[in-house]
Amino acid sequence: MSIHRRVLLATNRRHHPRRLYFPMGKPPPRRLHASLASVQPSFAQPLPPTAPLQQQPFGTPKAETGTSAYQLPERRRRRWEETPIVTPLSKYQEMVKNGTLRKDEHQHTIVEKLQALHDQLRNYEQPPVTDVVVRTPTFLQRLFGSQAEPLPDSPLDLPKGLYLYGDVGTGKTMLMDLFYLTLPPNITRKSRVHFHAFMIDVFKRMHAFKASNPPGADPVMPIARDLAKESTVVCFDEFQVTDIAVAMILRRLLECMIKFGVVFIMTSNRHPTMLYKNGIQRSSFVPAIDLLMREFDVTDLDSGTDYRKIPRALSNVYFHPLTPEHTKEIEKVFDALTAHDGPVVPDKQIEVWGRRLKIPESSDNIAKFTFAELCGRPLSAADYLEVTKQFNTVFVLDVPKLDLGQKDLARRFITFIDACYENHTKLFVTSEVPIYQIFSDDASQATKEKSDHMRSVMDELGISDQQIGTTSIFTGEEEIFAFARACSRLIQMGTKEWAMTAGHEDKHAMIL
Repeated sequence: MSIHRRVLLATNRRHHPRRLYFPMGKPPPRRLHASLASVQPSFAQPLPPTAPLQQQPFGTPKAETGTSAYQLPERRRRRWEETPIVTPLSKYQEMVKNGTLRKDEHQHTIVEKLQALHDQLRNYEQPPVTDVVVRTPTFLQRLFGSQAEPLPDSPLDLPKGLYLYGDVGTGKTMLMDLFYLTLPPNITRKSRVHFHAFMIDVFKRMHAFKASNPPGADPVMPIARDLAKESTVVCFDEFQVTDIAVAMILRRLLECMIKFGVVFIMTSNRHPTMLYKNGIQRSSFVPAIDLLMREFDVTDLDSGTDYRKIPRALSNVYFHPLTPEHTKEIEKVFDALTAHDGPVVPDKQIEVWGRRLKIPESSDNIAKFTFAELCGRPLSAADYLEVTKQFNTVFVLDVPKLDLGQKDLARRFITFIDACYENHTKLFVTSEVPIYQIFSDDASQATKEKSDHMRSVMDELGISDQQIGTTSIFTGEEEIFAFARACSRLIQMGTKEWAMTAGHEDKHAMIL
């Protein structure tokens, strides 16, 4: 370059300090590196929003020496991932602080167990569950009860499951929801399900398996494998065994899923040793009890505080007796709620297990039945669970007082109440007598002495003689417990607290 050219460039720089002159029109290497950074591959996950850049003082370096431009977003992502996450203990402490929960030292101890399991799950990775060809067991394998496919060893770092048991009103459902809703973010495959609904799904899978495989093929292992692929953590609410079919397959199903790396958390009203008590062929269920005692941390929730006995204001959702005035009033409530919930249509059909179930009258999220339409037909738990899943508010009209000759109807109504409770459904009822007395004996039989078991169950559930009276419909221990629990739940579902939180899309989150 000539001397005249150099002088001209220097003069221009003094008069135009913001203009940059590059010899031969080439940018310096720093600009070249920035251009290369702009074409680096994008990250697998979208970056979190960042705060607007603040003006830095003059002379402050924008990045440390040796840091290239494409490393800065990764630093921002690391800072974002290090943000504290919600845990069972932090959420519980927050709820106690804001008055949502009462301080309970025993309950706090249970939450610490949930926190310990939460911490283990943060570093847990379920091993891959591989597919295998289904083989038909040989004659000798069927004869001696061995399996065509050997079970794998349990993962070495598999966290021990939790089995939480206690009477009604000890906060089992709240603790289950607390744990499930605060699971660490690395647990992406998870499920929270009522145990009854889970077993319905298992039997449905067994039916499909037997229809598509040769006779004699064992369905338990393939079904356990599929369930293990779907969920790393499974939360069972209301774990109970009242059916011989469930008792026969439960041990193998749970054992297989644990071997495949599934972590279970269960709540129940019974200690494992009290499950399926006096049931048919209970000896076949004893190995399942041994499995629960060996693989789970069995914890009693009873702290001496019954949260359902804490007085709560009642909500106007139950109407009795059956009078024209109450019929008009319930119709007004139905019209008001459906006015903003889509058109009301007759005979809408929903699918349950490949068949059609007719809903007499419904809008998008609200359904209405008479008692005869709901319980006078041979409907199952699967039907009621599907109804309460699809409709967050259900009206049941003209519920009569039931007697010994209507035991089947009473059982179906109890199953329906359990489905409403599990799905946190808002319930409106018109009945001949107070709804939690529809199973009770007439006044002429009120002097009948209660059995010791009946009194024990009523004490457990926190209900009194004045509330439900006596009943001759139910006699067995499990039947009496189911009846008393349904009455207790009907009382709870009639409170303002239930009415305010029921019918929400994220029903379990609303509890918290």
